[in-house]
Amino acid sequence: MVESDMRIILCCGGGFSTSILAKRMRAEAETRGLDCTVEAFAEIEMNDQMQNCDVCLIGPQISFYKDNLQKIACKYGTQVAVIPNMIYGMMKGDEALDQALSLISNEVNSD
Repeated sequence: MVESDMRIILCCGGGFSTSILAKRMRAEAETRGLDCTVEAFAEIEMNDQMQNCDVCLIGPQISFYKDNLQKIACKYGTQVAVIPNMIYGMMKGDEALDQALSLISNEVNSD
């Protein structure tokens, strides 16, 4: 079971395209009755945002930033993954939320 009050952040070059996906993920979380926050940010904001989140999902167009973001996330115990192209391209909020929840669930189960 995942924790309540989860915070999921989405990262992309400017934070614009991921804001659409974040909105769909929030709607899906509300439909499921989950207590979570989903926000989108530009890559340059990640140093400030990473410390207070459970999961960071990265837009596939900046997947080359994953190693850098992983180094930041490691300090805070934040899970990081790249959103698959199909989920991102189709703006599938439900599947992106599932990806984030599985990362949180894996973290909880590995403790």
